[in-house]
Amino acid sequence: MPATNMHTTMQHTSPVLAEADRLMVVCNSCRYCEGLCAVFPAMEMRRIFTDGDLNYLANLCHGCGACYFDCQFSPPHEFEVNVPRALAKVRIESYRSYAWPRLLSGLFARNGLAVGIIAALGAILFVGGFFAYYDPGVLRKIYSGPGAFYVFMPHAIMVVIFGAAFLYAAISIGIGAIMFWRDIGEPVAALAEPRPLWQATKDATQLKYLDGGAGGCASTDDQPADRRKIFHHMTFYGFALCFASTVTATAYHYLLGREAPYAWYDLPVILGTLGGLGLVIGPIGLFTAKSNRDPVLLDPGSYGMDIAFIFVLFATGVTGLALLFFRQTPFMGTLLALHLGVVFALFLTLPYSKFVHGIYRFLALARYAKESKLHQDTSGT
Repeated sequence: MPATNMHTTMQHTSPVLAEADRLMVVCNSCRYCEGLCAVFPAMEMRRIFTDGDLNYLANLCHGCGACYFDCQFSPPHEFEVNVPRALAKVRIESYRSYAWPRLLSGLFARNGLAVGIIAALGAILFVGGFFAYYDPGVLRKIYSGPGAFYVFMPHAIMVVIFGAAFLYAAISIGIGAIMFWRDIGEPVAALAEPRPLWQATKDATQLKYLDGGAGGCASTDDQPADRRKIFHHMTFYGFALCFASTVTATAYHYLLGREAPYAWYDLPVILGTLGGLGLVIGPIGLFTAKSNRDPVLLDPGSYGMDIAFIFVLFATGVTGLALLFFRQTPFMGTLLALHLGVVFALFLTLPYSKFVHGIYRFLALARYAKESKLHQDTSGT
């Protein structure tokens, strides 16, 4: 039967969702790929697919590409089954659907350009502001010891500016996550259930479903390569270590009364250095891996978003390390302004960047852990 004649039982809000529904009908009839990842067992628990179901499956997908190369109905077959690309398109749509405030959801449409402009403006704003406010001679002086950073921007002002930006990002992402969670059929109260959250944490931190059914993530052809998984880990844990460094530095400041910058052997510096290295090496590796991936697996419309987010993370790592290594030189003021500008842009763009895929994927993994356990209990398997 030609794929175009496949009967879809649900009405969907976009052609992208309708195409994903068509493919899930085909896959549900075949089930050859059910051992590759969590998407196909989750699919098999359904006979019809709502928009929420498809958004759930799309964010559960890690885009490893294994199902495309294993599928007997992939192009040039007339069914044209390409699950990785179809679900990638659904994911991008879901980011726009759950963005808050909704007025800014259009940032996802041309995300690469928007994030690039915001990052550049953030850096220019802070660097230009420093040079406009201070005499150039002040910026060229060498400052060292506790409180050296706050010569250029008082700690209280830093807290207000970056605290507000981070709070906005957290609220915006949180509202989007709740909308996603409800749309995939879960009540907000279910977020307090510890077992699914713990299982999702283990699966997410291990990138369990990026292994293509233990074969590895496909790159330029059907030969698996695990490099993308390694660079994902470096980027994720680099970001986490940088966040831990900030939290630790906050504790040093308010609980111990110690002001930055800290010595190289202090915990905030150790965590920040390791995190910065992760944010440099990881994004470079992800960019290389994306450039080498088979284009048939990718959604061309998401390329700008992916590269923009990789670039901002890379810029955060590079400017942070540069500030660390040159903080006792005449370049400290300029590098501090540049780093603060990049971090400010990162915070502002987090809710409208590829960052949200990690949040929605974690929630999808929690939903899968919950429903798969329920399915096992009810089926007796």
